[in-house]
Amino acid sequence: MAFELPPLPYDYNALEPYISARTLEFHHDKHHAGYVANLNKFTQDTELADKSLEEVIQATFKNPDKVGVFNNAAQVWNHTFFWHSLKPSGGGSPSGALSDKINADFGSFDKFVEEFKNAATTQFGSGWAWLALDNGTLKVTKTPNAENPLAHGQTPLLTLDVWEHAYYLDYQNRRPDFIQAFLENVVNWDFVSQNLAAAA
Repeated sequence: MAFELPPLPYDYNALEPYISARTLEFHHDKHHAGYVANLNKFTQDTELADKSLEEVIQATFKNPDKVGVFNNAAQVWNHTFFWHSLKPSGGGSPSGALSDKINADFGSFDKFVEEFKNAATTQFGSGWAWLALDNGTLKVTKTPNAENPLAHGQTPLLTLDVWEHAYYLDYQNRRPDFIQAFLENVVNWDFVSQNLAAAA
């Protein structure tokens, strides 16, 4: 079973003006597709070919002989998760159990936003900002390159891609503006709520 590129869960122009169709076309059709193609090359005719992405990530993390496999498997997983972290007319603040959990673990939604913005802004070079569940507690984390919370035994709930290819066509070097637009206009709290409920 070869790994496949999943389609975007919305049209290319659905997130405009915050994320342009041009950015999504490059990001999904070139970058994400490239990771899928590389992963299939790396795993063809190996014992990893029949494993799930999650199993490949956990089996290859920190294995110096499998760096290429890990990087591509994790990037395939991260990007698929990222597309679902976005939605047209998203943003704002969450409600229900997710809102209660954020208030309990961070003190307030504003404190969560502050921590998330800080993680996404200060991730040096390429990487990701996450909201993850760690032993039952919500945490904001950041990871370099392809790393993700799965590799660290945590449950990812939300991510923002802060590799330059995620925002450069729209925001150039203004990463903080991209982060702000994500939180205010396109973050998919329904997806985060589903992930929290599934982890409970």
